[in-house]
Amino acid sequence: MKDPICGMSVNPEKAPSSVRDGVTYYFCCLGCKRAFDGGEGAAAPLSDDGSYTCPMHPDVVRDKPGACPICGMALEPRTASLDDRPNEELIDMQRRFVISAILTVPLLAGAMSMRFGALVQFLLAAPVVLWGGAPFFARGFTSVITRRLNMFTLIALGSGTAFGFSVVATFIARDLPLYYEPAAVITTLVLLGQVLELRARERTSHAIKSLLRLAPKSARVIDEDGSERDVSVDDITRGMRIRVRPGERVPVDGVVDEGTCVIDESMITGEPMPVEKSEGSKVTAGTVNTNGAIVMRAERVGADTLLAQIVRMVGDAQRSRAKIQRLADVVSAWFVPAVIVVATATLILSHSLVNAVAVVIIACPCALGLATPMSVMVATGRGALGGILVRDAEALEMLAKIDVIVVDKTGTLTEGKPKVVSIEGDDEALRLAASVERWSEHPLATAIVDAANERGLTLANATNVETTPGIGVRGIVDGKEVVVGRGIVVTIDGKPSAKIVVDDPIKSTTPDAVRALHAKKIRVVMLTGDARAAAENVAKQLAIDEVHAEVLPAEKEAIVRRLQSEGHRVAMAGDGVNDAPALSRADVGIAMGTGTDVAIESAGITLVKGDLRGIARARLLSEAMMRNIKQNLFFALVYNLAAVPVAAIGLLNPMIASAAMTFSSITVIANALRLRGMKLDNVRF
Repeated sequence: MKDPICGMSVNPEKAPSSVRDGVTYYFCCLGCKRAFDGGEGAAAPLSDDGSYTCPMHPDVVRDKPGACPICGMALEPRTASLDDRPNEELIDMQRRFVISAILTVPLLAGAMSMRFGALVQFLLAAPVVLWGGAPFFARGFTSVITRRLNMFTLIALGSGTAFGFSVVATFIARDLPLYYEPAAVITTLVLLGQVLELRARERTSHAIKSLLRLAPKSARVIDEDGSERDVSVDDITRGMRIRVRPGERVPVDGVVDEGTCVIDESMITGEPMPVEKSEGSKVTAGTVNTNGAIVMRAERVGADTLLAQIVRMVGDAQRSRAKIQRLADVVSAWFVPAVIVVATATLILSHSLVNAVAVVIIACPCALGLATPMSVMVATGRGALGGILVRDAEALEMLAKIDVIVVDKTGTLTEGKPKVVSIEGDDEALRLAASVERWSEHPLATAIVDAANERGLTLANATNVETTPGIGVRGIVDGKEVVVGRGIVVTIDGKPSAKIVVDDPIKSTTPDAVRALHAKKIRVVMLTGDARAAAENVAKQLAIDEVHAEVLPAEKEAIVRRLQSEGHRVAMAGDGVNDAPALSRADVGIAMGTGTDVAIESAGITLVKGDLRGIARARLLSEAMMRNIKQNLFFALVYNLAAVPVAAIGLLNPMIASAAMTFSSITVIANALRLRGMKLDNVRF
C-alpha cells in the first residue's frame, strides 16, 4: 500500500490514517497525514512529523516524548528538525543529575569519614534515589509489568535494594550496615550516563540536519507579467519560473529555461566537481549556483523534491534494523533474567548485599542494546552526505557480503545517451520510426527522434502505440503499421525496411569502477536487452566477467535467481523500469539516481550521482559499518561477561560498577560516531 502524498510503502496496521469520501488512506508519517488532511496535493513537510520513536525499537511510535516500553530508553523525534525546541528529556535528566550530585558529594565525603549518622545519610540519599532516580524506577516497574526486562530493571533493582535495606537498618533493625552511599552514587552516575548518552544521540541526527540546512527558505519567482517577487519555498508550485542568481541555492527541482551557470552538487551527490548547466538541464533543490544566472521552471516541489526524498529515506534507514541486531536482542532477552539469578546466588552464597548490587549494576546491557542502532544511524547518515542513499540497514549490511554484481548496460555502464551513427535504409523509414518512438522514454528512442530532427524530417502522429519493455515499440503512422524492434530493426507493414545503428559511449568513470570491484574479488555480470555485438564490445573494453545480451526483463530476474541458486550473494544495479524485477530479486538492489522512480522504489540502495563508482564507495561504507558494529558488540559482550564474575566475588565496588557501566555505553556511542569522519573516497580506482 502506498502513501497518497509521497508514494512511500506503508503498513496499514501501524500507519496513521484518514478517511475521505468513505475511503481510508494510510500514511508513512504524521506529516503526510497532515498534508492530506489540509487538502489534496498539499506539500508534506520536509522534516519533522511531530512523532517520537525509540532508536533500538523503531516500531514504537508515540505522539509525545517519553520512554520506550520495551527497552526503557528515552524516545527521540522520529525525524530531525532544524527548530530550536529544547530536548525536554535531556533538560530533565540534567536537572536531576545536578541536584543529585550536589546531595551525593557531601554524603560520599561524610560516609567515608564516618561523620554522618544514619538519619543524615537518609535525608541526603532519599531525594537522590527517590526523586533523581524516579524515572529509572518507573521504567523498571514498566519492564516488569510488560515482562520485558531491560537495563532499567537492573538499575531499579540495584539502587532500590541498597536504599531499601538501608532504610530498614535506619528505622527498624539498627544493627544492620548502611548502603545509602552506593545507592546515591549509583543513581547519580546513571543520571550522568543518561545525560551524556542523550547528548551523544543528538549528534547522530547530524546528517539529516545537514541536509535540511540545504533547503533555502525563499525563492525569486517571476510572474507572467515579468515582475519578480520573493516567496516562501513552501508556496512554490509546479510550473513557476524562478530566477537563481550566483551564490544562491536552487529552491526546488526543475529544469533550466534561460541562461547558463555552474552548479555545485557535492552536497547531494558527494562529487566535488561542479557541473555546467544550460537550457534544458535539470537542477536539484539544495545545490548551489556558483557562477552565472539562470531562470528555471519548477517541476518537483515540497515533499516531491530529491532533497525531501533523501531526508525521508535517511530517516527511514536510521530507524531500520540490521540482521545482526537480532543477536543483541536474543542475548539481552536472556541476559537480564540470568543476571538476576546470578545476583541472587551471590547474595545467598556470600551474604553480601554489596556484591549482589555490584553484579546487578555492572551487568546492565545498555551498551549491548546501543551497539547496532548507533552504528546504523551514523553510517546511513554518512552515506547520504556522500550520495549513497540507504533504504534500510539490512541492504547496507548485506552489501559487505556480495560476491557478484549484476549491472545493466544502458545508463549504468554507458552514458545512457546513445546517438545514431548510421542508418541502413531511407529517411522515410527513419521518419516513421521516430514518429512511433517519440512516445517512448527509452534512451534509444530519444536517439532516433533526435536523428530525425537533425535531418529536418517532419514527424507524424502515431496511434495505437504499444511499448513492450525489452521488445520494442509498435504503432500506426499514416495508415502503416510500424514496429521498431530489438536490434533497432524497423519493420513497416511486416517488411524489414531499415536498421538503425547507435553508439552509447561508456561513462568515463566506469573502467575505474569495474577495476575497484574486481579488486574486491567481486564478479561483474552484464545484462542488457541490446544486441549481442554491442554488448560484447562494451564487455571487452571493460573486462566484464560474464555477458548476457538480448534479454527480457523477466529473463534478467531469472538470471539473478540462477546466480543465487549457485550460492552467490548478488547485487543488481540498474536504472530503468525493465530492471525493477531483477532489483527486487537481488540480495541488494542498487538504483542509479539518474534512473526511474520505479527502479529507485525497487532498490535497497540508491546512488544519487548514477555513477558506478558509488557501488565501490557503498561497499566501503558497508564494510566500515559492519566492522564498527562488531567492535561494539565485542566490547559490550566481553565487558559484561568479564565484569559479572569479578563483581560476584566481591572485587568490584557498586559505585565503580556504576561508573564502568556508564562508561561502556558512552564508549559504544563514541565508537559509532567515528563513522561520521570516514573518507568514502578511500577507494583505489
